[in-house]
Amino acid sequence: MTIRGVVRQSKFRHVFAQAWKAEHCLDDVRVSRVTWDGPLCAANPKLIAVVIEAGGGGAFLVLPLAKSGRVDQNTPTVCGHAAPVLDVQWCPHDDNVIASASEDCTVKIWQIPDEGLTSPMSEAVVTLEGHSKRVGILAWHPSALNILLTAGCDNVLCVWDVGTGELVYQLSDAHPDLIYSVSWNREGNVLCTTCKDKALRVIDPRRGTVLKVREKAHEGTRPMRAVFLADGKILTTGFSRMSERQLALWDTRDLSEPMVTQEIDTSNGVLLPFYDPDTNMVYLCGKGDCTIRYFEVTDESPYVHFLSLYSSKEPQRGAGFLSKRGVDVNKCEIARFYKLHERKVEPISMTVPRKSDLFQGDLYPDTAGLEPALLAEDWISGQDAPPILVSLSGGYTAPPSKCGTLRGRPKLLSQTNTSPTSTTVPANPMAVEMESEGLGHGQGRRDVDGGTERVKKEVNDKFRHIL
Repeated sequence: MTIRGVVRQSKFRHVFAQAWKAEHCLDDVRVSRVTWDGPLCAANPKLIAVVIEAGGGGAFLVLPLAKSGRVDQNTPTVCGHAAPVLDVQWCPHDDNVIASASEDCTVKIWQIPDEGLTSPMSEAVVTLEGHSKRVGILAWHPSALNILLTAGCDNVLCVWDVGTGELVYQLSDAHPDLIYSVSWNREGNVLCTTCKDKALRVIDPRRGTVLKVREKAHEGTRPMRAVFLADGKILTTGFSRMSERQLALWDTRDLSEPMVTQEIDTSNGVLLPFYDPDTNMVYLCGKGDCTIRYFEVTDESPYVHFLSLYSSKEPQRGAGFLSKRGVDVNKCEIARFYKLHERKVEPISMTVPRKSDLFQGDLYPDTAGLEPALLAEDWISGQDAPPILVSLSGGYTAPPSKCGTLRGRPKLLSQTNTSPTSTTVPANPMAVEMESEGLGHGQGRRDVDGGTERVKKEVNDKFRHIL
């Protein structure tokens, strides 16, 4: 009698990855050679941004998502930084607003027209100056309007209200060494970080409290990455003591041991995790690799299930992960990457083969929309909320730019009557649970130690109310 193994049931077991034809790629794009382990690309349903080589400063290219073919060398760029750009991230609540971080120690916020640029853009809407060394990491809050987290090579985390240009929280003593990655949880009340000291940390940014620390989350000396999953678990990538690449899954209630650790291979490229909360799939894209691996995370052991990998002949310099609102639901596309080559940007679609032409609701649960759940001041005062979801049935149509409209209620710090240190943040339930175990330390502070004086806010009056 033959005993056959039980095959795990999943609608994503047969996800198929395919690169687009050459005529649909972007050619002659001089992708940045900067030595920084970031994606160097960001895409939303309207626009794609790619960090490029620029003489005498830093620049990135912004093009309509539908653009294909050769990119003329005279195409205007966003070129306001004085040193190379290290990261770009689109605002999750406005497809025309993008943040850029640079080696010039600044973060700039830009308003991009729907049709892209018609002339070089050098004047930012807002310039955020609070870091003393280069800034390499950006992370928009998932549900609160205008809240942006930045991390610099000064080992400092800054939380900004970009609607006012105000530095609202600063954590300068949470990390003893270089910060490798940051990730908000789904509600945006805590974040996780990885650091050169090999530690995984869970932090409440409003209280300035490190809630939990896991030393040596990965034993290797190469950089780690971490991303919060929708259910509150954390997935990390890193290296073993023998320099094997690994991924691990952690339960934030107990970081003493990972739920699972998987060895991947012996390559030396840093694995960048891209997470889709709708499908609970994680895509691992290594810089310098020729492959993209994808996994499904479930509640069944071994929890992280390898699905397949996309392989090509050309290594990737970086990759942009398209917002779920931009995928083609008519083709059962569940994800799309924009793979960066040396002089080309190549779209790669992840699709689930289906025979029916009808909308496949099981593949497309409601996803995060543009509408923020909270205003910046709501989140600062201690409120939390998950993202507001929208249906993708019938496809998603990006709304036109809201240029010139009031999207928040900005207050410049100089116009407020209260001291910036007087904000009271209600107790974070996760923080209460963790501090009860004696794992929290440090006291939160809101723009103290003269931080207000040394943060220069260049808010253009014409655009102040855009964001």
